[in-house]
Amino acid sequence: MKYVIATAVIIAATAPAVADPLKSERRQRGEAVVGTLNAGKSQPALEALRQEFPFLADAITDYALGDVWSRPGLDPRTRQLATVAVFAALGNRTQMKIHAGYALNVGVARDDLKEVIYLTTVHAGFPRAIDAAQTLIELFGERDRAGESR
Repeated sequence: MKYVIATAVIIAATAPAVADPLKSERRQRGEAVVGTLNAGKSQPALEALRQEFPFLADAITDYALGDVWSRPGLDPRTRQLATVAVFAALGNRTQMKIHAGYALNVGVARDDLKEVIYLTTVHAGFPRAIDAAQTLIELFGERDRAGESR
């Protein structure tokens, strides 16, 4: 039995790649999500990943964005508020800043983002909330200098 499984694995590994039509649909959905969240522009962090880690960039585009983010049920505003809250609680300032920017792009008010940070004190503690607040201060400053009201 193990020889049958090993043979099947070898055949599958050496078989020519077959175009997966689902993959292209997933990729298109993922790219559409990026366009919506990033005001029609590509996402620089994702494109930088694509240079050195194409598999990771494709997985993000296809699965995270194409399958999960494009699901019905939550509007982009709610989805972004939840994502900012998660990254704030985890202490992931880089991703929180990216998603707080997306939140602003889809119409979330700065004061709403601040409320998410206030909630972070309860669930993740003051140190995480302080880091998240500093991240928003940086983002708001960058947006103000760029003349972006949101």
